[in-house]
Amino acid sequence: MKRRLFAVLTSGAVIAMAGAAMAHHSFAMFDQENPIELDGIVQEFKYTSPHTFILLQVKGPDGGVTVWNLEGATPSALARDGWSAKSIKAGDELKMKVAPLRSGAPGGQWTPGGTKYRDGKAVLVTP
Repeated sequence: MKRRLFAVLTSGAVIAMAGAAMAHHSFAMFDQENPIELDGIVQEFKYTSPHTFILLQVKGPDGGVTVWNLEGATPSALARDGWSAKSIKAGDELKMKVAPLRSGAPGGQWTPGGTKYRDGKAVLVTP
């Protein structure tokens, strides 16, 4: 009887924590259905936990520059794809396909697959 009660309580705790973890890592603020393309210059690449960020300077039609704050995967997830803190650096010119913020603010979600150098070359060369 005690084992069953322990199993039920443990299962409940695991389910409750999983829900909280999923809510914390929600990407609902990004419009995944309507990606946009950005051309810009890397201001900074933040290879930090829990998520990585690229600050991308994007020139608008009026010539003004807006810094886009782009959130990416965790460093450990990127490392599995061959990325490191030195994969991109300030001054690199990138062409990116991102899921923009639903709010319309200059930000969004980036992925390694949607990130290339402006000339079309892949950021990482795979063997």
